[in-house]
Amino acid sequence: MADKLDAFSSEQPLLVYQVGGHKGIQTTGGGSLLIKAALPIEHEFYRSTLANPALVSLRPWVPTYLGTLRLEGHNTAEGFASVEGVSEDEKESLVLENVAHRFRRPNILDVKLGTVLYDEDASPEKKERMQKAAEKSTSRQTGIRLTGFQVFENKSSQPTVVPKSYGYSINPAELPAGIARFFPVCSPVTDTLEQQVGEAAGGGLPGKLLLPILRSIRSSIQHIRDALGTIELRMVGSSLLIIYEGDWERAREGVQWLTDHPEGFESDEESTEEDISDEGSEDHEQSDQPRAGENVPTAAAAEGDEGSDDDGSSAGPPCVVRLIDFAHTRMRPGQGPDTGVLTGLDTLLMLLDGRIASVEEQQP
Repeated sequence: MADKLDAFSSEQPLLVYQVGGHKGIQTTGGGSLLIKAALPIEHEFYRSTLANPALVSLRPWVPTYLGTLRLEGHNTAEGFASVEGVSEDEKESLVLENVAHRFRRPNILDVKLGTVLYDEDASPEKKERMQKAAEKSTSRQTGIRLTGFQVFENKSSQPTVVPKSYGYSINPAELPAGIARFFPVCSPVTDTLEQQVGEAAGGGLPGKLLLPILRSIRSSIQHIRDALGTIELRMVGSSLLIIYEGDWERAREGVQWLTDHPEGFESDEESTEEDISDEGSEDHEQSDQPRAGENVPTAAAAEGDEGSDDDGSSAGPPCVVRLIDFAHTRMRPGQGPDTGVLTGLDTLLMLLDGRIASVEEQQP
């Protein structure tokens, strides 16, 4: 990878394809790394994923953390100028992998997890406000809210974006329809996949490509659910990020990759971890070195970004699932797992089971 951090400044390009979370996340010039504000609790959580044995099972399911960057100044025509008017907290940033980078047309869904939407140190007024927000949306009853998503159109090569207002507007009974909108099936218009590419209107993949992707995503979420079921923590405001390839040719290569790697994602990890490490380590000092993940690829990250047009990249999995946003995540030994988050993951698994069954029924 040619993407380097030696030119890091406060004017790095902003994340392009961001469907949820707070705006202002930056990327490196090549887009393979994300730079976001180093909020204290989130920073501590990422550090803990590398050091805390209790989080070993969760480590593969969060974006790879490469350390922090500190903004001391920027180059001007007159030379180096120190930063003024920026607080100490705002000068430090997390450096994370961008899991959306390797996708040509990343279809992205951000799912807010949990039945409790307020932090333990929230004011009484905020607690009351967030309780009402949970009751009015799908969060309180199901443990999830569709924060936002995008699906690429087949002919225009542009994404259709569904904003967060949609997630607030639907009730639990309408969640299956929302999942179907994110995982649409494109009806064949010709006999072969090669002829269909570029000819199909609307968004979506053919069913024979979508089904293995759905099953892979479901398997990943089940692994995440199993991991969180053994960890005593509280996650408030965290999301599950789901990305799958919307480009038919790249999706077909990814599905073939799944067929060729029935053992899982392990064989793809070593090379992708090295790619990320090489990119981030040559030009900045890393405060924490990430470990290789287990069962999932690590170079694919976080809230979604502009897809890659590098046709020379090797084939990899056609989808990725990650937990993101840990500004209010705390370890709570002795208190058991976060049942609200587990409820949300169970809801997602049920919704995916329904979508898989529906797509299977549509197949000839």
